[in-house]
Amino acid sequence: MSTRHVCTKVTLRQRAIRNEKISLYLDYYPAIRNPETMTMSRREYLGIYIYANPKNELERNFNIEMLNKAEAIRCLRVTSLINEEFGFLDKNRMRQDFLAYFKKIADKKEDKWSFVYQHFKFFVHDKCTFADITIEFCNQFRDYLLTAHSLKHTDKPLNQNSASAYWGVFRSLLKQAHRDKYLRENINDYLDRIEENEVKKEYLTPEELKHLAASPCKIPILKSASLFSCLTGLRISDILNLKWEHIQRAPEGGYCIRIRTQKTKTEATLPISMEAYELCGAPSTGTVFKGFKRSMAQHPLKEWLKSAGITKPMSFHCFRHSYAVLQVTAGTDIYTVSKMMTHKNVATTQIYADLVSDKKRETVNRITLK
Repeated sequence: MSTRHVCTKVTLRQRAIRNEKISLYLDYYPAIRNPETMTMSRREYLGIYIYANPKNELERNFNIEMLNKAEAIRCLRVTSLINEEFGFLDKNRMRQDFLAYFKKIADKKEDKWSFVYQHFKFFVHDKCTFADITIEFCNQFRDYLLTAHSLKHTDKPLNQNSASAYWGVFRSLLKQAHRDKYLRENINDYLDRIEENEVKKEYLTPEELKHLAASPCKIPILKSASLFSCLTGLRISDILNLKWEHIQRAPEGGYCIRIRTQKTKTEATLPISMEAYELCGAPSTGTVFKGFKRSMAQHPLKEWLKSAGITKPMSFHCFRHSYAVLQVTAGTDIYTVSKMMTHKNVATTQIYADLVSDKKRETVNRITLK
């Protein structure tokens, strides 16, 4: 036995209020259920008012215009009911604090999200609701990022690649807000990307790595952490947070690291070589590289590199690049390198293959007429 769908009738009605005004509202019969609050609704006040007794042509024309607008809304509601779209019932969500929602999400993410939140907070002057989030508004924030200054170095403009990354974070937030039903449409469909500028990735050659390993460093723990990054590909954030409980014996022999990466929150089990394990020092408890600080990756690192005769502009993150390039050069397949780097997309790892000219030459020579 089939069930008959009861179509709700939507009627535009009027209610007299004080000051000789009339409030316009929609009457739903039978009542409809709000899918968010699960309460039944009969009336929807439109916030539109007309004159009860228009005194002149201006007021009469005003009434006609307002009644036409109310009728247009009534037609939209009928269409929404037929399509079973009840978003119009939940007006409270649009008045909720988008900035608070942003912070709640950012607090669970990597540091980059916090930077974007700070920029957005400055952009909106500490106040923003979901109703503010329109295509035009988002594009204005995009323009802001392209001209904004760095939070760390306020005298320097945000570079193009940082602006691109921050804009990507903001667009991810919009997608999340749409999935959480705070936004009625996915605004990302109407937003353009900020293209990145191609940046040269510096890395150590095998000879440079061996020379650096043989060069003394005034801060031994900096040397150990740096070489450990070269041998494992770990980011500085993961090395700073690495604890002895994360290092375990692998079932197949040797040692592995079981971590949740700081940047991407990826759970990973990564085998490490005995050389890398020995750089950790004597097994203990707590932090592995005790005394290692992020500030050491600035001037002290540059001093050590200079003393080792390495003049290329290297940062601590370049040790991670070195790991990837040296693995690809040694013949390790891209998929394996991607897993070891905890990349979410193999395309990210593919960049390193493009850096290895020897591999390109080897590929070219595979095709021959002789």
